Amino acid sequence: MLQFSVHGPAANRRTESKNNNNKWTTDMPTLTRGTASAVSARFFRGKNCSLALGLLGISAIPDPAQAQGFIDDSHGTLTLRNYYMDRDYKDDGTKTAIREWAQGFIFNAESGFTQGPVGFGLDARTLIGIKLDSSPDRSGTELLPVSASDGRAADEYSRLALTGKLKFRETTVKTGDVSIFLPFAFASPSRLLPQTFRGTTVTSKEIDNLTFNAGYIDRVNKRDSSNYQAITIAAPNRRFNGAATSSHMAYAGGDYQVDKELSIRAYHAEVDDLYTQNTLALLHKLAIGDGVLTTDLRSFFSRDTGSAKAGEVDNQNLSALLGYKWGGHSVSLGYMHSSGDTATPYVSGTELMGLSEMTMSSDFLNAKERTWQAIYDYDFTAVGLVGLRSRLRY
Repeated sequence: MLQFSVHGPAANRRTESKNNNNKWTTDMPTLTRGTASAVSARFFRGKNCSLALGLLGISAIPDPAQAQGFIDDSHGTLTLRNYYMDRDYKDDGTKTAIREWAQGFIFNAESGFTQGPVGFGLDARTLIGIKLDSSPDRSGTELLPVSASDGRAADEYSRLALTGKLKFRETTVKTGDVSIFLPFAFASPSRLLPQTFRGTTVTSKEIDNLTFNAGYIDRVNKRDSSNYQAITIAAPNRRFNGAATSSHMAYAGGDYQVDKELSIRAYHAEVDDLYTQNTLALLHKLAIGDGVLTTDLRSFFSRDTGSAKAGEVDNQNLSALLGYKWGGHSVSLGYMHSSGDTATPYVSGTELMGLSEMTMSSDFLNAKERTWQAIYDYDFTAVGLVGLRSRLRY
């Protein structure tokens, strides 16, 4: 796998294209095989947010003094994402290619918190996807919902999601439509619209240097859907029974900053009647010469649980990524070792943060997989182009 990507300051862009076993990802909107471009704009903030106040229903708050923080700290963004995806398959499958083009609109409005010992807030999210090009013989990119009867992609789809939240000291609780960006379940941003979940999450920083996270999730809204669905296990290559459903996922864990150089991450997650997963990671930085040596060690230990609806789960996934950064340059070497009788499990639609963030796809999580990679990064801040980064990975 050879990958080249460029990250600019004004957008969050990603695309994927596949030709047989070769796969690349790019943030460049000029790539012909598959492109995704996005433009984000912050269009209200604080007291100038009359549109946001209407959307979030501020008038329901009776005490203007208490509502002050709610209003002053509110903000919103509108992201326009244009995505074209093209994949060719050289095997003897039912489809030789999937190819679609779509336009997405992502509007996020976030309030502040009311004043007082316990602050309350409300967030709103509107997502709209519009088909620009598709046909039944090449649908299935997960950019758009597809009819099971005739394979046609929907002309458009949308959803409105609300999240209630409260804050006490350094602890925040959110309930409703939530996003998870944790090692065992990283809400996938790699299609037209983001994946979200229904449930309750807790994030606490009451203890110095410790960020504690816990949550209970009972439904998932996939990136090509406007409806909540039951939680399932990802099953590419028929690794597991992908039709098996779970009533909920529960998790707890945290990140602890030991000192400026060392941090430790540990989590336990259980997807009821499917599998449990324990995650342990160590990240370290050491100044050497004119640069910094980075060490990123990660592990996932997974077993089936309850009635094991998805089948046997028995996997240990260990990985190491060593790098050296100097000036705007960075070079890294990584290795991942998967052992056990099955592949590494993860929730369908999410990304698993194995070797490093957003660098390993499901294709590299098979049973007894051995994977290595070499990466070269350059941060153009070193030459005055703040926010522009490039990556070359094999």
